[in-house]
Amino acid sequence: MRTCTKTVRVRAAGTPEPTGGTALANVESLEAIRKPARFSTGGPAPARPGNRPSPAGQQSQTPAAPRVAVIGLGYWGPNLVRNFHALLGENLRCCCDLQPDRGRSVIRGYPGLRFTEDIQAVLTDDDIDAVAIATPVDTHYALARAALEAGKSVLIEKPMCSSVEQARELVELAERRGRVLMVDHTFVYNPAVRRIRQIIEEGQLGDLLFIDSIRINLGLFQRDVNVVWDLAPHDLSIVLYLVGRPPRSLSAFGAAHGGNDLESIAYLNLDFGDGLIANFHVNWLSPVKIRHTVVGGRRRSLIYNDLDPVEKVKVYDSGIEVRQDDLEGRRRQLIEYRTGDIWVPHIPQAEPLRIMAAHFIECVQNGTRPLTDGRAGLEVVRILEAAQHSIKAQGGRITL
Repeated sequence: MRTCTKTVRVRAAGTPEPTGGTALANVESLEAIRKPARFSTGGPAPARPGNRPSPAGQQSQTPAAPRVAVIGLGYWGPNLVRNFHALLGENLRCCCDLQPDRGRSVIRGYPGLRFTEDIQAVLTDDDIDAVAIATPVDTHYALARAALEAGKSVLIEKPMCSSVEQARELVELAERRGRVLMVDHTFVYNPAVRRIRQIIEEGQLGDLLFIDSIRINLGLFQRDVNVVWDLAPHDLSIVLYLVGRPPRSLSAFGAAHGGNDLESIAYLNLDFGDGLIANFHVNWLSPVKIRHTVVGGRRRSLIYNDLDPVEKVKVYDSGIEVRQDDLEGRRRQLIEYRTGDIWVPHIPQAEPLRIMAAHFIECVQNGTRPLTDGRAGLEVVRILEAAQHSIKAQGGRITL
C-alpha cells in the first residue's frame, strides 16, 4: 500500500432530502446491465477492470466489475452501501467514516464488508477502483480531488461542490486522468421523470411554456448550506434533464428564519428562452410536505407528484387556443378554452438510487460518460451560485 502525504478529513453528511421511488430487489429497467459476479471470501483478489482472465487464460472481452468504497455513513451513505452491495456483492470493498459507531452499525448487516476510519487507507488502496462520497458539501471538493488524483473514479452526492470554480476543476481533473466523475442526481434516474422526458420528446405536450416546481416540508434545517443548496438541486437537475438546455438568466428571493444567515425559504425564476420560464419554491418551514412539478405545454400539460404511490404522473389534455384565423380574431384576440381527458401513464416500479448506482458501475466498467456527469453537476452548481448572488442582491436578474 502506498503512503499518501495529503491529509483529508471526512465526516458523514447530515440529513439530505431523501429521493422518491420504491425499493425493489430487481430493477426491470436494468436488464441490459450485467450483474457483476461475486467473489468468495478468502479467494484471490479480483482483477482490475478490463483485466479479468477468461477460463481459458485469455483476456475476456467483458470488463471486470469495479471495486467500490463508500465514504460517509450519515444518512445517505448507508443507502449507497445497501445498493452497491446488492449490485456488486464482495466488490463493495469497504466503507469509511470518522465515527466508528456508525461504521460498526452499517457493516453489521453485510458480513465481510470492511470498515475504516482512515480515509488515506481508502485513497491509497490499489484494490479500490472507485469511491462514492456522501459527506457534507464543504468536503466534496477535497475528497473528490484526492480520489481522482489517486486514480479512482468518483460518485459525489448532490450538490457537487460549494462553488463553480471547484466543480470546474474537478471536471477538468477527471478528464485529464481519464476517470469517471458522476453526480448523484438521483431524481434523474426516477422512472417517473424518465417517462416525463419521453412524453416531452414525443411531442405530446407541444412546445413547453412553463414549469412550476414545489419542494417544501418542515425541516430539516442544515448547518452548512441554505435551503436552495439543500433542496433545489433535485428540481434543477430534473428540469435541466427535461428541457435539455441551460437557462439564460435567473432571479431569486429568499429569507432566513433559522437564527442565522442561511435562507430557509426561497423562490427561483429561470428563463430558458423561447417563452419557457421555470419557477421553483423550496422551503423548510411548511407544515405539509409537497413534491409537485407542473409542466405546461402548448398542447397538453402534466403534473408530477412524487409523493403519490400510484399515479405519480397525470397528463391533462387541456389548454387554450387563440383565434387568429380571421380579422375579428386578430383584433379581439379571442381565447378558446379546451378541456379534455386525463390519462395516467404506466410508471415501472424501481428504486431510482438502485438505477443510479448500476449506471455508475456500468460507466466505470466500460469507461462511458454518465448521464449525470461532472458537467451536469457543474451546471447545477452554476445555477445555485448565481441564485445565491441574486438573493443577496434582492432578486437582481443574473445573466448566465
